[in-house]
Amino acid sequence: MGVVKAARGSREAARAGKGRSERLSEALLYILASLFLLILIYPLYFIVIASFSDPSAVAGGQVWLVPKGFTLDGYRELLKHDNIWIGYRNTILYTAAGTAIGLAVNLSAAYALSRKDLVGRRFFSLFFIFTMFFSGGLIPTFLTIRDFHMYDTFLVMVLPFSVVVFDIIVARTFFRTSIPGDLWEAAQLDGCGNLRYFLLVVLPLSKAIVAVLGLWIAVGYWNSYFNALIYLKNPDLYPLQLILRNILITNQMQSSMGSGEAAQIALRLASMMRYSVIIVATVPIMLIYPFVQKYFNQGVMIGAVKE
Repeated sequence: MGVVKAARGSREAARAGKGRSERLSEALLYILASLFLLILIYPLYFIVIASFSDPSAVAGGQVWLVPKGFTLDGYRELLKHDNIWIGYRNTILYTAAGTAIGLAVNLSAAYALSRKDLVGRRFFSLFFIFTMFFSGGLIPTFLTIRDFHMYDTFLVMVLPFSVVVFDIIVARTFFRTSIPGDLWEAAQLDGCGNLRYFLLVVLPLSKAIVAVLGLWIAVGYWNSYFNALIYLKNPDLYPLQLILRNILITNQMQSSMGSGEAAQIALRLASMMRYSVIIVATVPIMLIYPFVQKYFNQGVMIGAVKE
């Protein structure tokens, strides 16, 4: 009996020690996760409070946790430019149309490449991957867009650059690993073709990857300004990012070309608007993330890790 009690006591002590070790490890993980979260969130928080602070306090390093010299002058000055609303309208249209087109072409291409019965599947896969590393360059692309009469039009912002090979590869992997092949056989018995099977069976089962790719594509279109800088000359077609860029450049030029008190005022306004521009440009697209966050990790992990 004494041996049994001793063995039982040793097991309980080991279990208690293991419990303390697990609790300690869990607490350490929570601490590390909180530190990483703070490191990631603080820069964004700083931009927010800096946009409401006096530029002199920001430049002097006085802004840390709360705004100093609270002011809305940066936003007031920024909103004086009526073309901001034109930029918002254009960017929303580009983002909506570009995301819809991007999802259509990338998901359909990914589904085709995921099918084992596709003739020449290996060739088409290599063809797509080749374009990730080699392209015609800026000048040939510009000449092609001009010859297709898309220069300085709405289409140039949503159509020529809608195919993203990385998105196709991620979605293709998702379809291969997450959509059972038995579903296609069952659909064939019911007289279902490829298009109908893709629209009615595959897409409803692929909400995770659709949400992930939709977010990636939408963020890309929302933040895009280089294509507009190269392929647009009509200010009425400028996206928000390009308009904000032009506003900042104009204010910086005014502050550098002026002298005396006028130059100081212009420099102060330019400094205040720098942070306000970031908030105006990023907050709308950030509001979308909570609605797709539940699909995000699932879609990325399945589409990028499994093969």
